Amino acid sequence: MSITQPIKNTLKTVWQTCISNAAWRWFKKAIILTTFSLVVNHLATHDNFIDSESYRFPIEGFLSTIVLFILIGIITNLNFKFYKKKYFSKKIEVSTILWFMLSTLGYITIMYIPVNIILNIITGGQTVFYYLLIGLVITLLLSFIFIVILYAQDLYSLYTLSIKDAEITIESGAKTTKLTYENIACFYSENKIVYTIQKDGTTINTDFTLNELEEKINDQLFFRANRQIIIHKDAVDQIEKIENGKLSIRLKASIKNDAIALINISRYKRKAFMSWIQ
Repeated sequence: MSITQPIKNTLKTVWQTCISNAAWRWFKKAIILTTFSLVVNHLATHDNFIDSESYRFPIEGFLSTIVLFILIGIITNLNFKFYKKKYFSKKIEVSTILWFMLSTLGYITIMYIPVNIILNIITGGQTVFYYLLIGLVITLLLSFIFIVILYAQDLYSLYTLSIKDAEITIESGAKTTKLTYENIACFYSENKIVYTIQKDGTTINTDFTLNELEEKINDQLFFRANRQIIIHKDAVDQIEKIENGKLSIRLKASIKNDAIALINISRYKRKAFMSWIQ
């Protein structure tokens, strides 16, 4: 039996224990940045190919790329923190990720043009619009790849958290209960009191309104069926078409509550519901 893998895992555990998780993340990003800069500069021109007879380590280009991508990394990190606080903490959607990427590339563009012009002035060179545009396009393309490499794991971790491990704090008078999303079947309102029903049928009354809950929870998992109820996707057992284009939703048998035994979806919400459930 090979002992190589256990030794590698042990070394990795010891190394990660010696430094904080934050430092470990920054160390990995520094390794990615250095490797990325080396690859880009060695592929830039034929003379930089290692097998070339005139090979010379591209020290100027390497250092310039390091500085440029440090600036890009700072811009990306600040924008990622903003999106994480405002959007990603609740849900991860393709559209939100695209807006994050587009806004980040926009900020990089705003940074790139004046910096390039200033550097040309300092070095005594001339700013040629054509070369400025080509340089910008290449920089944005490399930045896109760089950002994907750096933040793909972070986004996946946030997505996993928002879907599987996310929880909500239910306040009911002096009592506070923490429930994970996967244990919640639905929220429903009756006599101006909002109740939380867990998948095992347990009911907890809350101090929230349905509107407040709708703002807090992940709408990839929860759907506002009508004014009285928000349902979890996994709680849906049966969907039936009824009159006037409506849908009748039956929840799973473990949820024994006559008030929500059958839930009607209006014809106006039918398309949104079917898109969500699929």
